[in-house]
Amino acid sequence: MGRNTRKRRSPLATKVIAGAAALAVGGGGLVWANFYASAHESGPSHNRTRSAGAQVATIQCPDVGQKLRKVPRGARAGVDRELAQLDKQITEAYARLASTRQAQAGDASYVQNAILGPLKSKRTAALDRIGTNIRRVGGNAPQGLDRFAGCRGMGVDQPNDGNAGNGQGGQNDGGQGEDDGQGQNGGQGQDGGQGQDGGQDGGQNQGDNGNGAAGPFAEDFVDINDVQPGSRDLENGFAANGDGGSQGSFTAVCGVNENNLFNSDNLIVAPGVDNGAHHTHDYVGNQDNDAFSSDEDLANAETSCQNQGDKSTYYWPVLRLQDGTQEFDAGDLGGGAEGNVGKILKASEAEIKFVGNQRSDVVAMPKFLRIITGDAKAFTNGVANANSSFSCTGFEDRQVTDKYVLCPEGSQVVRTSNFQSCWDGQNIDSANHRDHVAFVQQDGSCPNGFQAIPQLQVRLVYDVPAPTVENGQVQNPYAVDGFPEQLHKPITDHNDFINVMDENLMNEVVDCINSGEDCQ
Repeated sequence: MGRNTRKRRSPLATKVIAGAAALAVGGGGLVWANFYASAHESGPSHNRTRSAGAQVATIQCPDVGQKLRKVPRGARAGVDRELAQLDKQITEAYARLASTRQAQAGDASYVQNAILGPLKSKRTAALDRIGTNIRRVGGNAPQGLDRFAGCRGMGVDQPNDGNAGNGQGGQNDGGQGEDDGQGQNGGQGQDGGQGQDGGQDGGQNQGDNGNGAAGPFAEDFVDINDVQPGSRDLENGFAANGDGGSQGSFTAVCGVNENNLFNSDNLIVAPGVDNGAHHTHDYVGNQDNDAFSSDEDLANAETSCQNQGDKSTYYWPVLRLQDGTQEFDAGDLGGGAEGNVGKILKASEAEIKFVGNQRSDVVAMPKFLRIITGDAKAFTNGVANANSSFSCTGFEDRQVTDKYVLCPEGSQVVRTSNFQSCWDGQNIDSANHRDHVAFVQQDGSCPNGFQAIPQLQVRLVYDVPAPTVENGQVQNPYAVDGFPEQLHKPITDHNDFINVMDENLMNEVVDCINSGEDCQ
């Protein structure tokens, strides 16, 4: 599979991880440290499992981007660069954590002294630069940003309760997540493993599936037959009903990335930053989407959508089969150099649909409106913004948020993302990329001050060979791409959208939905 041509790329030297962030390379791919980890995200339909012993599996830092509610427009570019720098620092620190298991086993203070302490110093400097960027344009920098500098080691049996400092809260489960990040447990990292060959992990003998066991693990999978029907409340996620609601729909037919448009950028979160996502995205719709695309670029781009008036960009992390395949990005940042390895699986179906609101008509989305649903850092952030959903064809009344699904023969894996469908009526984006939109309330209405807009629903279907799970091990698993420290947990699945429909098409979408018609 070939990479798309990317514009304005940085030099090839940026495609390698230098110094301590580099890990051992073996067998043609990056070998990540092995440790036994399990899913601990709270979910509606599964009991949480616990590992044999507490370990420092990853690094948990406050998500500073979610805490910035007011950033002057003139400061946003500089702030976004510093936020991306914070992500890079965590990635590099996680790489050191993963490659030094033997040293950790021999020194109880190693994690704190050699990894978390230096990381805090780097984060303090980046946070100071964020404040400087804001003050430079006359803004008021948030007080006490440096309290978010500290990170901590996160054990594999530490429950993910939503108090990981994501600072958003309220959109899915009401969690406030006001952890100040000072919790320095030091982390013993006593797994007794070498961490370099995928087999010496303190006796667990997990296979490395090509990435040295950077996840996923057996505990991240569930047989769809073990998921209870109606296990996730999707009442507000599908076509609206009830008197006064808008019951129509509009389907955008945009293909399944036949043009092989891939990159590890994120134009919404990290504009102007190469590899801002630290994982690879699939793109349909707009064909000129990377970190350096302006709104003008998007408006003038080609589109894969049948309706040429829809130049919107729809993108999501790729799904990979960890089968040893050396993909085009096997040596790149965002790909194999950051633990995202194996064969990229292209969706066999990508259903993109806009539906209405249960309680009212919808209004037009503004052009260039940006919406992110789900949280790429939900494993360490907590579940306040998580919005993942996995199922199997023929079983879609069973949805699971914190597990990948094992489907029976003849059934395919389904990923579903139902986006926020209430807009503040003013802004196309917000400092934390969330406050300008909201989910409907329990009764289907929008919060005060918000207007109902067409709800985007993305349903992706994949023909995935079922992984083999035996004796606590998983062979040839599939997983979504993610930030390295998120361990490929299913709870981190997410989806992104920028509206670039022309005015006539957006009006048609609104008219179809409000009149109860089904259009495309």
